[in-house]
Amino acid sequence: MKFSIILVGIASAIAILGATGYYYVFILGAPQLDAPKAETATKLKFQLESFNSQAMGTRQYGVILPPDYQKNLHKRYPVIFLLHGGHDDVRAYVDKYRIFNVLDELYQSGKLPPCIIITPDGNDLRGSSPLYDPDYYDGPNGKVGTLIGLELVKVVKSRYRTLEKPQFWALGGVSSGGWGAFNIGLRYLKNFNILFSHSGYFTDNSGSQNSPQEIVQKLSFNDKKRLRVYLDAGKSDRDLLASTKTFWTLECSFSHSTSRSSELAVSSHTDFTRTKSVVKTVFTL
Repeated sequence: MKFSIILVGIASAIAILGATGYYYVFILGAPQLDAPKAETATKLKFQLESFNSQAMGTRQYGVILPPDYQKNLHKRYPVIFLLHGGHDDVRAYVDKYRIFNVLDELYQSGKLPPCIIITPDGNDLRGSSPLYDPDYYDGPNGKVGTLIGLELVKVVKSRYRTLEKPQFWALGGVSSGGWGAFNIGLRYLKNFNILFSHSGYFTDNSGSQNSPQEIVQKLSFNDKKRLRVYLDAGKSDRDLLASTKTFWTLECSFSHSTSRSSELAVSSHTDFTRTKSVVKTVFTL
């Protein structure tokens, strides 16, 4: 299985999911009203699980197993971690972003191979709030970076039939989840070789140590060579688009990558259908 195929599917999924998420996060604003439950007329099921983290105590994560997971007990699967944005939680991709329908469409069309989907609880010790984004790093509000980048990876590998190599593990998210994916993922390239962001940002007020824009410049040549990246941002999100472009300029030395974030931008928050065209942009090996 070539992991460029996985990235094509992720590009489709995160674009569609992100467009739906825009409505709740940016148009409705915060605090947000409770969203209607996602349509569930598929064979996919969301399971809420917990584990004991040495870094942060008892924590939860969501998992969506592939449709054929129980039929072929010898088959192993790629893994996708989806990080939520600010004022969200472990159920955001189910309750707000209609992930069942998106995954079902991609599986049926063959644009995404069956994957194990993990939705971590990315909130730090302060909990979810409309006043701040989660601290997706190890800091005074908890070791969220260690929790997601190291501990949860070990838990998932121990509980599910995963493909072992990091080239089959992806980490991404929407908005602050996109920032978190790169802030964590760039530190744990032994676990994740695919990173993606939908309207994320790449600098953080906590300092350069938590700014992917700075971290990427310190990567070794070999680390850059094995990394696969997908970026996009909405044209109407001027600051986020500018941050995405700046980051892309810095990491464009990844000679294998062909993404152009400005060309992947949606024209507006409400132009949801256009995001599906992002599948045409492929990160080739």
